[in-house]
Amino acid sequence: MRDVTPDVPAPHRRSFLKYSGALGAAAAISSSLSACSSGPESTNDTGGGRGGNGTLTAVIGYGNDGSWDPTQTASAFCMAANNHIYEGLLDTDPISREPYAALATEVPSDLTGTSWKFTLRAGATFHDGKPVTADDVVFVFDRILDPDTQTLAKGFFVSWLKEVRKIDAQNVELVLKFPFPEGVSRLTLAKIMPKHVFSRPGAWEDAIRGKAIGSGPYRQTAHHPKSNTTFEAYADYNGPRKPAFKKMNWLTIVDASSRVAKISGASAGSQIADNIPYANIAQLEKGGLTVKGGSGMNNLFLMFNTRHKPFDDVRVRQALHYAIDTEKMVEVALKGHGTPSTSFLNEANPTYRRAKTVYDYDPDKAKRLLKEAGVSGLKVDILAVNVSWIVDCLPTIKSSWDAIGVETTLSPQETTAVFTKMDQKQDYQVVAAASNPNQFGLDADLIMRYNYTATNLWMQYTRWADNSVAKQLFKDMDQATREPNAEKKKAMIQDYVDVVAEQAVLYPVVHTELMTAWDPKRLAGIRAQPYPGINLLQAKWVQSP
Repeated sequence: MRDVTPDVPAPHRRSFLKYSGALGAAAAISSSLSACSSGPESTNDTGGGRGGNGTLTAVIGYGNDGSWDPTQTASAFCMAANNHIYEGLLDTDPISREPYAALATEVPSDLTGTSWKFTLRAGATFHDGKPVTADDVVFVFDRILDPDTQTLAKGFFVSWLKEVRKIDAQNVELVLKFPFPEGVSRLTLAKIMPKHVFSRPGAWEDAIRGKAIGSGPYRQTAHHPKSNTTFEAYADYNGPRKPAFKKMNWLTIVDASSRVAKISGASAGSQIADNIPYANIAQLEKGGLTVKGGSGMNNLFLMFNTRHKPFDDVRVRQALHYAIDTEKMVEVALKGHGTPSTSFLNEANPTYRRAKTVYDYDPDKAKRLLKEAGVSGLKVDILAVNVSWIVDCLPTIKSSWDAIGVETTLSPQETTAVFTKMDQKQDYQVVAAASNPNQFGLDADLIMRYNYTATNLWMQYTRWADNSVAKQLFKDMDQATREPNAEKKKAMIQDYVDVVAEQAVLYPVVHTELMTAWDPKRLAGIRAQPYPGINLLQAKWVQSP
């Protein structure tokens, strides 16, 4: 997600990482935010919990103190907010992920070549009133493709996109290295930002801390890390998905009980909330709310430090996975809203194939692998994010590992604290966190590259990128990306996903369903996402507040 990710690196929901999956210097979470912050009054400027004065109040179950830089972030809160503030040349539907024209006037009709040309929407302006031009488009893509600038977005573009050229003030050309039709859906990940704002000295640090100026239907009016972010409809927006709410106030409430309380009862202080705890679904439905789920890549994963013995031994990593009673985890912690992982990809992914190595619960095999590795008396400290459903799953991991003689300590902490330690290259043994690459898209090439590329942040965290198996994996991934035949590409991806499963360096334990609750008497057009956050671009009031 950074409550992945990654908010992990999302990471993360990160929905995870703060810098998300790419750079990650733990810098820049500041409680006082430059020009975009107007003081602590904001948690009360809701206009009333029921939408008084046109204000929609939403509760997001992840932190809003991660990076807001669209080229960097994997924070669930920040990505969801940015989808309302910024536009790409193309954006994608939040559920189908089909691309639609956003800042560009149309989706290219022919995706089989190596040149895509786009005309910008006439009259499009940024929230400061300045027009959107081709220079702004080139500015953003130049940053993403710059070999000397490490960004999360780079991993989604650099393998197939050669350059972006200005044709004239309203037209641009994307030049591809080879035909790559899947790339069209990724253009939503390159949010167009005003060059006149973000080319200034220190501007990218401001973006990290929360400064957001886009061309989308809502403009940011205040940002208070660890509290809330407010928005209002941008009066001059002339794009395809008009703002339906005069104002919005998004509260960040990571604590599950507080989140549920905020949307419950006759005096509820919000109309919609994501990351609903499974144990509260029936209660909220009884109270008249609609609660719906979305299944996708959302997962609890384990990440091992391969430089910290004995986790350099694949048998130890495999043993710890085999030891986890995943069926119990799904039943007790997830209340049935999840499935044990049978691949890195979730079973609904179009490229899914059951992996050759599947970690079905087998404590005897786990003990045997540890013995083969010469490991006994192992003590493990699990550094975990404090996302509510992750915390619910941790006791199952502990009891499972304790049962095979691995003395286990649980150390849940705020997501930003966990990944700050990663960014500072502090020593650790195992991290347990949440991740959902579906924040970025559905195609398997993108999903796998989010976690497994030679230079990305996750591989820096695992200290595995220079391993011989890893080097061959990265070569196989590059070859699959370039494969023009769709069926051959699918098979190649499935084959290297088998390698990822066998190595278990960073690997999901369970894939889960994410729940969203809303008041159907107040809101219409809500669709529950299979990844963290909310998308209100097609939502509206049932009746005017």
